[in-house]
Amino acid sequence: MVYKYLRKAHYYETDQMGVVHHANYIHWMEEARIGMMDDMGLGYKTVEENGIVSPVVSLSIDYKTSVMYDDTVEVRVTVKRYTGVSMIISYEMFDQNTQKICATAESKHGFIKDGKIVSVKREFAELDRAITDYIARE
Repeated sequence: MVYKYLRKAHYYETDQMGVVHHANYIHWMEEARIGMMDDMGLGYKTVEENGIVSPVVSLSIDYKTSVMYDDTVEVRVTVKRYTGVSMIISYEMFDQNTQKICATAESKHGFIKDGKIVSVKREFAELDRAITDYIARE
């Protein structure tokens, strides 16, 4: 399943040349990831209310073309791998008008409860089912 998130580049995210600063892509990834979780039916707020947090363990981004002020970027998000203990999410960012790829990225997340790594399959079966069902969607 590919979740699609649209994000317009704001002026405050750019440098003097109107180019979006590279750090903003990470914010867009988070916004898209939260949207994907909402689309799964179990948003981050619900997950955290159940005592589970999902910190970023690693992150990589390859920048392809610049995003400029006022461009609209489509962030395509997929769960690349899910083990119950960790999840790798991939991102492809495209200029909505030209369909040129702007960046590709991955983030790896763990699952923690009470300060300890946990298996979502055992600790929060509803989240495990939401993720596995989402991955299976076509």
